[in-house]
Amino acid sequence: MTNYHEPVLLQACIDGLNLQPGGTYVDITFGGGGHSRAILDQLEGGRLFGFDQDADARANAQAIGDSRLTFVASNFRNIKRYLRLYKAEQADGILADLGISSHQIDTPERGFSTRFDADLDMRMNQQAERTARQVVNEYAEADLHRILGMYGEITNARTAAGAIVSARSNRPLKTVNDLKAALQRYAPRGKENKYFAQVFQALRIEVNEELQALEEFLEQVPDILKPGGRLVVMSYHSLEDRLVKNFINKGKFQGEVEKDLFGNEIKPLRSITRKPIEATPDEIARNPRARSAKLRIAEKL
Repeated sequence: MTNYHEPVLLQACIDGLNLQPGGTYVDITFGGGGHSRAILDQLEGGRLFGFDQDADARANAQAIGDSRLTFVASNFRNIKRYLRLYKAEQADGILADLGISSHQIDTPERGFSTRFDADLDMRMNQQAERTARQVVNEYAEADLHRILGMYGEITNARTAAGAIVSARSNRPLKTVNDLKAALQRYAPRGKENKYFAQVFQALRIEVNEELQALEEFLEQVPDILKPGGRLVVMSYHSLEDRLVKNFINKGKFQGEVEKDLFGNEIKPLRSITRKPIEATPDEIARNPRARSAKLRIAEKL
């Protein structure tokens, strides 16, 4: 079993799912299987589907070796298709722990971390075509500017895009350190680590189409959940959290909630958490990854 850190906000996630012992549940980000194990502990009968596109996650699912668990080696944007395939069209609860697993960050050769030199890879699915190296070396300057500004939320996105394009004209940027060297002088002094983390976040979101996948997943949730079924989503940056919040509150990602002729809001979910649940200082001390976690819970109307 690969070393995965403890799951973030574990008890709050399990409580949020409001588990029924014989129910059908989906953990769309299986990872190390920490949340899934806790769900299985409370099921009697029942079924659990674990989605993950990472090969390491499959090995973790095999290690659990529970007949109630079905592992699906796919991105969660394909949730409806696979549940139909397994004759489980309706679920009592869906759990999503978004973002990147600490295991992926701590595996240097995956190229996710700013701490290790490695190839610029950043693929969550190792079979996928597009890598961070391709984005950095082949994207037009305007596209790099857009990605760094939108997904990385860095203030000097235009300058950074220009710096990448000018550095790669001498030689391709192949490694983490190549990219850091190209941007070093544009990183705010004393805040270099945060800056590079934002640059890497932007590339990772682009490489893995994270926001598109999240939108596609959320749009399928109302069809999959049974009435009264729960959606529990944990996000780690404002871009994801905003999509989740808007979808729960308005049934869509932009604009105002629609209303029927009688002025009743037309939306498939009801928010259970008025404000997102966050980790306690104790948990953050034990598990630094919990620091930026925001947990939202909704119920199918």
